[in-house]
Amino acid sequence: MKKPYLVAVDDDISVLRAVERDLKAKFTPAYRVLAVDSPQKAIGLVRQLTARGDVVALFLVDQRMPQMSGTEFLREVLPLQPAARRVLLTAYADSSAAIDAINKVKLNHYLMKPWEPPEEHLYPVLTDQLEDWQASNPATFEGVFIVGTRWAPETHQIKDFLAKSQIPYRWMEPEGIEDPRVLAAFAGHTPLLPAVIFPDSQVLERPTLAEVAAKLGLVSTPSRRFYDVIVIGAGPAGLACSLYCSTEGLKTVMLEREAAGGQAGLSSRIENYLGFPSGLSGADLARRGLAQVTRFGTEVLAPAEAVSLAEEGEYRVVKLANGEELAAHSVVIAAGVQWRRLEVPGMDRLSGAGIYYGAAITEASSCKDEDVYIVGGANSAGQAAVHFSEIARSVRMIVRGDSLSKSMSHYLVERIQTIPNISVIPNAEVTAVMGGERLESIEVRHFDTKTTEVLPSAALFIFIGAEPHTEWLDGVVVRDKKGFLVTGANLVKSGKRPAGWKLDRDPYLLETSMPGVFAVGDVRDTAIRRVANSVGEGSIVLYFIRQYMRNR
Repeated sequence: MKKPYLVAVDDDISVLRAVERDLKAKFTPAYRVLAVDSPQKAIGLVRQLTARGDVVALFLVDQRMPQMSGTEFLREVLPLQPAARRVLLTAYADSSAAIDAINKVKLNHYLMKPWEPPEEHLYPVLTDQLEDWQASNPATFEGVFIVGTRWAPETHQIKDFLAKSQIPYRWMEPEGIEDPRVLAAFAGHTPLLPAVIFPDSQVLERPTLAEVAAKLGLVSTPSRRFYDVIVIGAGPAGLACSLYCSTEGLKTVMLEREAAGGQAGLSSRIENYLGFPSGLSGADLARRGLAQVTRFGTEVLAPAEAVSLAEEGEYRVVKLANGEELAAHSVVIAAGVQWRRLEVPGMDRLSGAGIYYGAAITEASSCKDEDVYIVGGANSAGQAAVHFSEIARSVRMIVRGDSLSKSMSHYLVERIQTIPNISVIPNAEVTAVMGGERLESIEVRHFDTKTTEVLPSAALFIFIGAEPHTEWLDGVVVRDKKGFLVTGANLVKSGKRPAGWKLDRDPYLLETSMPGVFAVGDVRDTAIRRVANSVGEGSIVLYFIRQYMRNR
């Protein structure tokens, strides 16, 4: 496979030569470096590269060029190489233009000149950008193929699992397969669908998720029976908790019943997380977090579902769905939430066949030039709408309120208002879904006019409410009426500690009604459901774990 290109553009020859020198010194083993002294000339070269099938992984462009600014150049080449990462070289006076470029051309990063020494100021930034590009770039694809019909729920289930697990895959319909690797794997045989083809050419026909996970080498069996801390859930809260526990030398295992990242891991874009002015996708956040906790020694088991929790003397015992039992001094429940089901006629039959809970990333490519409907008016729904607007013909958001501003961040409301193919249907709800083997139309009821209408639709994405997955803890720790875990001062009512509490102290902040068992992130009652809050709770819970282990 051809090496992808790194394209540097700067009209200052001395700067351009310095950029070219530094890029070649670091990246030539994996990339080809193209340095161009004119934006117009560079546009022509990018057109030639695109026409012959070459791929640009990254543009490194000076902002202040007399003939064309760096932002204007990126706007021209973005349609040609939409997957390329985009980095501006700026002077201090250009910083406002660079920030403006984040919105105009989806700028990924900007660097102040000079960048010497490159080992400190240039290489870490570009390496980070190229790792993100490699994680999602199809031109370097050597992963898993899925062959299955779009409308089969089993196909969606496998796609969703691989997406959540950060496993690169390509999906294709069974008709018109042209990829030689897939044709060779089938070798004239008509497989049962969906079929999954792995890099070693092995084919699994109509597999279970457990079979796919086993083939991919995902670890679901622990290496030991006792840990200092068991973390249940690998969303932002669980990842943060695992990171801080491991960096402090605690033997930590993290259990995830699906895949790292949680609900946030499937977000198409997170733009209000501190330190990422260009935003980052949930998949990027999950990938970075997982790499970080693994680096510091956290043992990650996924898929691995906790099904029971028990108190045995000074230890806490967690039983897994596969029958394994793990014991620890302390347990942190960071199980997050799941999308609430939309209970209307037709939902169960068509779920996965045009109706999806979340899944904006998984199913986006299937919706090219289609009319997409989104149910929900909070940030996740808004981020999905922005993402789909680049692919679908139109995006219509169905919300129960009279506007988006009641439940969505201001910056996202403003963004949506500027996108012409996104529209909002306020004061409305979906009351039925119809179709044969797949979704064909939806019924929408309007509260203000007390009327209903039937709208043709091939895809409906649901982002409503948040339900915790805590049924397995019923009767074990205190839950509120909605199933969220009650913690800290909320457990003490009228000066009385929770029933069964044996310690001569009140529960710590974030501690549940079982001493030594903590809850962090969205699964906790009264939690502020933002990624930053989940990360914050996941980091500070270490303090209370230490307190508990010292004083139990």
